[in-house]
Amino acid sequence: QVQLVESGGGLAQTGGSLRLSCAASGRTFFQYSMGWFRQAPGNEREFVGGISWSGTSTYYADSVKGRFTISRDNGKSTVYLQMNSLKPEDTAVYYCAAPNSAWVNPGKEIYDYEYWGQGTQVTVSS
Repeated sequence: QVQLVESGGGLAQTGGSLRLSCAASGRTFFQYSMGWFRQAPGNEREFVGGISWSGTSTYYADSVKGRFTISRDNGKSTVYLQMNSLKPEDTAVYYCAAPNSAWVNPGKEIYDYEYWGQGTQVTVSS
């Protein structure tokens, strides 16, 4: 069984930075792509970005492009979300997610993922 645990959330000021981590266990981590999503109160869960199994390909939602960066350390079975130039609209619970199938590139839809972490809260003050 796959377990995903997010950490690193907290409070930041507008323009500040945070780095989120997602630690994975229960599978051969390096074979799987990973995604980041977020959900703010009253909103649907939305795609933030994804990283391929190899770590060589990343892509992002337009709302975070140029500000957020996804990376991974397969030796530590951990994926990261570096968030810079934070805005109040970035306030949300952030989730990492993994698909069921190995050796596939990340999708951008909720249905592309089977396993989810519990989330970590990010709050950006104005």
